[in-house]
Amino acid sequence: MYSFNFVMLTIIICGLVTLLSKILPFILLKNVNLPQPLVEYLSFVPVVIMSALWISNLFVQHLGHFPSVNWTNLLASLPTIIAAILSKNLLVIVLVGIISLALIQVIL
Repeated sequence: MYSFNFVMLTIIICGLVTLLSKILPFILLKNVNLPQPLVEYLSFVPVVIMSALWISNLFVQHLGHFPSVNWTNLLASLPTIIAAILSKNLLVIVLVGIISLALIQVIL
């Protein structure tokens, strides 16, 4: 069995690595002017990541079979997409998504 010190050291190091991986790019690129084509290319990254997360949660994988639709998440996505189009406010979008999913889970 691992000692308490080993576990705590592992947790602290993992936390530092996570923190550095999120902060270090900002620190390193703070005073660097990136070329405009690269900036335009990188502007699509958040959209691509969110789309991949959204699509991966809309389907349930079954080994050896085609994936099936997760109807709860699909139904909760509809008001969330409408809120995103109308408000363009991340807080509103997240709140509508959470409330929609909670209500649909209660109803179904």
